Amino acid sequence: MKQLLFPNNPQFWYETLRSMSHIAYGGADFGEVVATGERIVEGDYESWYAEWTATADRVADEAQKALEAGHEVSARDGFLRASNYYRSAEFFLHGHPCDPRHDHAYDRSVACFRAAAALFTPRIEPVSIPYEGTTLPGYLYRADTGGTPRPTLIMQAGFDGTAEELHFSGAMAAVERGYTVLTFDGPGQPGPRHHQGLVFRPDWENVIRPVIDFAETLPEVDNSRIALLGSSMGGILAPRAAAFEHRLAALIAVDGVYDLGQISVRNIPGDRADAERLLRADSAPELDAALERIMITDATARWAINHGMYVMGVDTPRAFNASYLDYSLADGIAERIQCPTLVCDAAEDEFFKGQPEQLYEHLTCPRTLMVFTAEEGAGAHCHPGAMRLALARIYDWLDDTLANTPASLGA
Repeated sequence: MKQLLFPNNPQFWYETLRSMSHIAYGGADFGEVVATGERIVEGDYESWYAEWTATADRVADEAQKALEAGHEVSARDGFLRASNYYRSAEFFLHGHPCDPRHDHAYDRSVACFRAAAALFTPRIEPVSIPYEGTTLPGYLYRADTGGTPRPTLIMQAGFDGTAEELHFSGAMAAVERGYTVLTFDGPGQPGPRHHQGLVFRPDWENVIRPVIDFAETLPEVDNSRIALLGSSMGGILAPRAAAFEHRLAALIAVDGVYDLGQISVRNIPGDRADAERLLRADSAPELDAALERIMITDATARWAINHGMYVMGVDTPRAFNASYLDYSLADGIAERIQCPTLVCDAAEDEFFKGQPEQLYEHLTCPRTLMVFTAEEGAGAHCHPGAMRLALARIYDWLDDTLANTPASLGA
């Protein structure tokens, strides 16, 4: 898709398109996004933060006034948009060290979302999921107030998405189709990273297991028809979990990822083994210098490395790249997935090109590869700009898959 704003900075444009995609489920208005983007100095993180915060503050203030005047629908809609705009505001603040303003913007995003959640019918309920002596934050969506067990979708984001953002990128679409939905942030993701210091871990089955345990205690959940959807980096985390956690009735990777280590080693001379040794070495000054140069010249790499150090809990660009080596479905892991699996693929994916096909090829379970194209407006990573189209196809697949799975007794 042509870059309508920020012609020389693909990362700024992608994040703008990402906000535009949330229009479909109430997370933005086109004019607000464009007006904000036009005020931002291209490539300037300070300008990005200031302008998105200004828009978020204005929209949140208007929503609060609507609430105080008794206009609950207007308040709900405004709080939703403000939540998304605050999320966007803090997007480029992460790194090592992390900009202290990111906590303010993140907390405002969560507060606005929870204000909106309380105004839905049924109410979207914030939940705390027990996890290794602490809890993971999330939200429970009910299709109605009857308490009937329903097919259930557990949703998670990936490298940088939030549980709140999942509202716009699939949770409400699933509720419209009659699903119970449980969204959450795992370690390394925004809630646990901001407030508990939890960083990513590759053995994601140990994250999903307690989430499923929690889901199975809820009366609205049909325990025999629980599906898991992972977005972006969740496209490798969710499959990793499904390889070892076999209570899942279906798996969706939006989009599929097979091996993050391929990202780390692709610009390092030599074979994979040599590159891995260099990344994990005690000292590699030439590689360190090369990574610093890449961050100067490549806007996407600059953001990814800064954010990656934050979410992986490491201090250097090389240590971040080394951490990616641990995230792989090779060596027979993908082959252990048993449930029907949908692998989504964006034809013009700027982050993980070719990896959905690799994941699909290694699956031995019932499998489907679903390709989204630029001609459909859906060719970018995770299909921003074509959210209704993408979710219709994804959830039609899920409807058909779970229709062939027997419901729990009493469901």
